[in-house]
Amino acid sequence: MNKPLYCFLSVFLTAATAVAAPLSDKQTGDQHKEVQPEFATGRTEIKSASAEKYMAVTANPHASSAAEQMLAKGGTAVDAAIAAQLVLGLVEPQSSGIGGGAFMLSYRADEKKLLSYDGRETAPMAVDENYFIRDGQPRGFLDAVIGGYSVGVPGVMRMLELAHQRDGKLPWEDLFQPAITLAEQGFAVSPRLHQLIIRMPRVAARPAIRSYLFDKDGKPLPVGHILKNPAYAETLKTLAEQGTKPFYDGDIAAAIVDAVRHDPKNPGVMTRKDMADYQAKVREPVCAEFLVYEVCGATMPSSGGTTVGAILGMLQHFPLDDYPVGSAELTHLFVEASELAFADRNTYAADSEFIDVPVTALVAPQYLAQRAKLINMEHAQPARPGVPGAFSGKRKESVSPELPNTSHLSIVDQYGNAVSMTTSIETGFGSRLLVKGFLLNNQLTDFSFVPRNREKQLVANRVEPGKRPRSSMSPTIVFNRDGSLRLVVGSPGGSRIIDYTARTILYHLSKGMPIAEAIHAGNIGAIGYRVEVEPDTLSDKELARLEMKGHKVVRKELNSGIHGIALQDGKLLGGADTRREGSALGK
Repeated sequence: MNKPLYCFLSVFLTAATAVAAPLSDKQTGDQHKEVQPEFATGRTEIKSASAEKYMAVTANPHASSAAEQMLAKGGTAVDAAIAAQLVLGLVEPQSSGIGGGAFMLSYRADEKKLLSYDGRETAPMAVDENYFIRDGQPRGFLDAVIGGYSVGVPGVMRMLELAHQRDGKLPWEDLFQPAITLAEQGFAVSPRLHQLIIRMPRVAARPAIRSYLFDKDGKPLPVGHILKNPAYAETLKTLAEQGTKPFYDGDIAAAIVDAVRHDPKNPGVMTRKDMADYQAKVREPVCAEFLVYEVCGATMPSSGGTTVGAILGMLQHFPLDDYPVGSAELTHLFVEASELAFADRNTYAADSEFIDVPVTALVAPQYLAQRAKLINMEHAQPARPGVPGAFSGKRKESVSPELPNTSHLSIVDQYGNAVSMTTSIETGFGSRLLVKGFLLNNQLTDFSFVPRNREKQLVANRVEPGKRPRSSMSPTIVFNRDGSLRLVVGSPGGSRIIDYTARTILYHLSKGMPIAEAIHAGNIGAIGYRVEVEPDTLSDKELARLEMKGHKVVRKELNSGIHGIALQDGKLLGGADTRREGSALGK
């Protein structure tokens, strides 16, 4: 009999919330503002889960249970990931779902092969680079988000189908049963979902989502309310029986396009042809050296693989053993490496099918060694983009407002296969358009709203027809020097995903912290305009020492959702981020 090994139970969200300070127009290159409330949870006892056969770590106990059921039946990590995603779209509708997109790393142990699956959304063919410009100025972020205008062609279902064809084992229809059952029987509204319904701006902006998440008096559904979704169950039954064709070229596609094009206040331009033409991609992952490990992530249009790899690749040039966790020195090093990596990311990263992106050069050991020499141990330095080898073009640095409402899952199966998958509908509750039981994304707002700078130089991440917006999703798999699997990890968190993931890898592999403790340790955010640290990250003394190095430091809760599985001494050791409601299950 399969038994749950470890589960972080749902914990009530505290009143401690923080809205990140908006970036200035100069800092962003447009008029985006962060609007996502961030929530801290009470922390539970930190102890890694342990298993010997298989393990799944996801953002919700229902999703972990669905994944574990597939693993218990002999399914692969991909089978388990599909089952988990279908459940997450139901119980965590604010974060991900079949109306969004994802990046998945899938490791096949029998082939010793790692592939990167790209299910990122695409822009409709009717857009142009001035899509977000009104009267010569970029649109306000929330004005662009709500409604059909922000919806990209969803990619996650085509991606999952493609991955299943290559890496699945169980019948496709079996993977849908946990989510169908839960949608029909209902699930208890969690504390996190309840609080996000309350605190996210304009959740009730459209009638369908209002009737689903609010009672007849207009009040958010309370914690513990049993929420059923028969429309979602019917959608899943169709997809289970017929594959993804109805979603991309059938009744479901028609409903999606109708909702987008006929949104009463902010209609978009998506067509049935946009839906029918969508293709998920299989790409080579991007890998970087870190100490005695190889750190692999998703490649463009995800900037996660190159940026996580760059941070760690720079840090390995310093005597990390000399600086303890929580010291001003280690934090300073991490901040400086992160800001240098983000300067490159903001300049070069984009859809590589549209833009020449020097992917390999950005994580080349020689280049990162040169970048590391820019770090001064005594003083903070301005972070400017470098010139990776073989790149001679000119780019405008730009920032897109990726917001921290996403989900991550990590899975290792009994065959030695592994999946690291990060999945999103962008901001909390996406576009607020509920279609056939699921929410549509607002991923088009991950493009830069401004296509050119004042010198008329093109921004790499500008909007173009059929293009995929840049992402910071950072599903990561780490290998030992001999090629054996060592760590599966990732996180939600908007552009901070990169720092959350890199910090966890640093603490686990360099400082020897058990995976659950590394996940739990205080987060650091250094994405280019200030340094953010969680309240328990640094003592007052160390924070003062960090500020003396020239850093502007803000203490705030950083709501990661890091989920990881470490492979050590023949065991699977898992950790679910106690800042959210995740769990680890295995055998």
